[in-house]
Amino acid sequence: MAAPERSWSPETPSQKDESMTPEQPSVAAQLAALPNLPMPELWKLWDAHFARRPGTWSRDYVASRVAYKIQERAYGGMDTDIKRRLLRMGEGQSRSHSQVRKRRYSGNDLLPGTVLIREWAETSHRVTVTPEGRFELNGRLFKSLSAASRFITGTQWSGPLFFGLVPNQRKNP
Repeated sequence: MAAPERSWSPETPSQKDESMTPEQPSVAAQLAALPNLPMPELWKLWDAHFARRPGTWSRDYVASRVAYKIQERAYGGMDTDIKRRLLRMGEGQSRSHSQVRKRRYSGNDLLPGTVLIREWAETSHRVTVTPEGRFELNGRLFKSLSAASRFITGTQWSGPLFFGLVPNQRKNP
């Protein structure tokens, strides 16, 4: 005996959509409302889903990331095996892996997420490599390590030297 067919209707929430309550609109309604929300309301949603604000203030970017989080909360996140496969595929496309090293160090040698820490003037400075190949220091983005080191010290420095990525070639007298 075959199991009875089940019909699905848009009014019936999925079993995974436990976050939907009678006073909360459906996922589809929440997503449809995003393009018309004023930016302050969009930022409130962002703050509810993310620990910190992005480096970009693009409305499309903010709305798309919030939309993803709404769907992730309602339907569950990405399967870990799929996530792992996508990361492996993405590594081959990363600027860090796609260029041949032409010298001992280039800014592309550092993988996204790498954190460089340097003590300077009794302060610890943490620079994080972004996926775009930039360097973040205290919420500010820099195009190069040298620009970040210049910001920290106030003088011209080789960023790779300042952060200890290359040895100091100068000989002491």
